[in-house]
Amino acid sequence: MAATAGRSEKATFHRSFTLSITKALGDQLAADLATLTRAPLSDTSIGQLLERPGVYQLYLHDDFVYVGKADKSLPVRLRQHLKKISGRRGIAPSDMTFSCLYVAEDFSALAPEQLLINHHKDLGEIPWNNNGFGNRDPGRRRDHTALKPNHFDALYPIDLARPVEGLAAGETNVLDLLEALKASLPYNIRYAKSGDLESANLVITDVELSVDDLLERISEAASSGWQITALGGYIVMYEEDPAEYASAWRYYRGGQTIDNVPLSAPEDETAVDSGSPAQGAS
Repeated sequence: MAATAGRSEKATFHRSFTLSITKALGDQLAADLATLTRAPLSDTSIGQLLERPGVYQLYLHDDFVYVGKADKSLPVRLRQHLKKISGRRGIAPSDMTFSCLYVAEDFSALAPEQLLINHHKDLGEIPWNNNGFGNRDPGRRRDHTALKPNHFDALYPIDLARPVEGLAAGETNVLDLLEALKASLPYNIRYAKSGDLESANLVITDVELSVDDLLERISEAASSGWQITALGGYIVMYEEDPAEYASAWRYYRGGQTIDNVPLSAPEDETAVDSGSPAQGAS
């Protein structure tokens, strides 16, 4: 019996072919990165890089944890990560290493970072690409969000015991002090810019204060109603005393420090993504 046209079960001269250029590129990027040694995530190593765009991989000890990209400058992006990690508890820049590839600007349209993410997620790697490590300030609407136990900010909360840099003895305005603190910290502090704070002053006698000490002093100098809240990844200050935050682990109210146990989000809840800075706040 003759085979029906187009339904041959044993055809050897024709078949379907799916061209996957993006998968091939992702595999090639991963293979090239695998040939590189790793360097410490330090100013010395980063200072040797060229000011060019590219992709990079981060390692915590020997574990491969994150794939990222730099649209304009690998050194700038890696220094942002160095600064972020330097302000956390339970982790230090000395725990981290990296490797990177320079990528031509005309290749950026093909999203090389996503190609690498797709490649390594299939292998069950890069846990930090799904735990908020690369997030920016998520904005006021997300401040009350509970974090998953494996979220970066829950695993490595901000370090309030670190010393404040650049403090000068004497009387200073609270709003000016907050702006200086924001510029010096390796994590964000967001606050409402209120005329009420412009009229509040604070006398600094001890210039060797920790962030924790200074926040307590600021909360005492501010008028009643102001609250400072230490969340997992950043600090907020608003005229809302008392207010409860799901991921808060410390409050400052009227010169008093109140410790808190953060709540955890269910594992099946959607991870918190990065967002725009809150309007009307710094």
